[in-house]
Amino acid sequence: MQDSTSRISRRGLIKSTAAFSTAFVFPEIVPCHCVAGSELRPPSETINVAGIGVGGMGGNDIRASQYAGARIAALCDVDTGKKREPERHGAAANSILVRPISDKDFPDAARYRDFRVLLEKEKSIDAVIVGTPDHTHAPIAMAAIQLGKHVYCEKPLARTVYEIRKLTEAARQQRVASQLGNQGHSFLACREFCEAIWSDAIGDVTEVHAVVRFGGGDPDHRIAQLKQQHEVPKTLDWNLWLGPAPIRDFHPTYHPDGWRGWRQFGSGILGDYLCHLVDPVFWALRLDAPTSIVAEAKGYDPKKHSEVFPRSAKIRYEFPARGTRKPVTLYWYDGDLYRPPVSDELTDGRYKLPVPGHEGGPGLGVLVVGGKGHIVYESHGARNWRIYPESRMKEYMGERPRLDRPGVRSTGLLNYNHHRDWIHACKGYEPAGSNFDYGGPLTELAALGNIATLMPGTELVWDSKRMTFPNHPEANQYLHYRYRDGWNL
Repeated sequence: MQDSTSRISRRGLIKSTAAFSTAFVFPEIVPCHCVAGSELRPPSETINVAGIGVGGMGGNDIRASQYAGARIAALCDVDTGKKREPERHGAAANSILVRPISDKDFPDAARYRDFRVLLEKEKSIDAVIVGTPDHTHAPIAMAAIQLGKHVYCEKPLARTVYEIRKLTEAARQQRVASQLGNQGHSFLACREFCEAIWSDAIGDVTEVHAVVRFGGGDPDHRIAQLKQQHEVPKTLDWNLWLGPAPIRDFHPTYHPDGWRGWRQFGSGILGDYLCHLVDPVFWALRLDAPTSIVAEAKGYDPKKHSEVFPRSAKIRYEFPARGTRKPVTLYWYDGDLYRPPVSDELTDGRYKLPVPGHEGGPGLGVLVVGGKGHIVYESHGARNWRIYPESRMKEYMGERPRLDRPGVRSTGLLNYNHHRDWIHACKGYEPAGSNFDYGGPLTELAALGNIATLMPGTELVWDSKRMTFPNHPEANQYLHYRYRDGWNL
């Protein structure tokens, strides 16, 4: 990718960047005709989809896939009880309405409790949506992939680095169409942000600051809740819900809503939002794997609080130079105890910048620091991105090359362009924009950051090719865990 638009024609940049957007940023590229099968299927042909995990975002994904043209042929959930009422997830005006599937929805779809039974009996299924808690993403997605089913998996792709690698490799080998549920990747704003970076609008990027103003809560309080005894709801198959995780007693702090905050089941705030917040810079800067990670976590004792995540954390990732791109440092801040530097410190007082995470700024956001200026954007696909100082924004908004712009249509608050992109790939056309070759390495950043919070203050050198921490082998124990009997990849 050229550093300046002066070195390449408008037609040439559109052609090269469009190719990059579909081929992604990694060398192990699978040809477009291989990713979703060797033969194209007519656009009018219907893809039969099974939804596994129908509450929360799983429900949204199922509906979005229907709007994108798929037929919802089967549904599966370990809890047959009444699902949660629709609720808003995210910050303020940018929140999305999460609508679980009810018993009245999709009356023609076959219903199951065990995904393994569904996959065994529903031979006509072409594709599977995985909308379950993080700890069951990998075994469900892997079972589908091994049967040649296309897979849409909610983010994060999986809970451990080992699971992420296995799923990414399996999807490539089985030549199935895959898509990570970071829907902002398909937003127009995400492409516009990439164009700004590739057009040298802010110069060489050296730092990125990603901010989430909420965190994991008080770890002592969370753990103290487990002293309470609770009966398993009659509608819930607790054994199936646990899946590969070790046996433990049921508690409502795990299901239906709290699982994300427990390391055995979820990936914390980092796993929840990194795939949204960092996605645009991961794409635009071709970040790939970091060479080192170090975390800070005030008031967090890894021995005492190992089951949960810190109330607040700051994580630093170092990425090496790649091609013409210089080394990049990515800072992650979550909770209420850490904040990025104020704008004056970053700009030597030349101008004010509404840094996300500070008073008056949005609760979710990213600051991208360049040699000629900065870009600030909000979560999910670089929404509301702006270049600072304002003079550079006005200068950039003149004539400039642009990526292809797929139409972003929505039904109410439900944007389904990301799902339409996946359904298109299921029919054998170009790969989905955030397929596992892209979404896997992106998700690894969250898994690695969570490992770093278990060893705060320790800089972990990461050898991505060998999948090991050479300077601290004891950290390797967190790359995966032993599944309980009856579960495997």
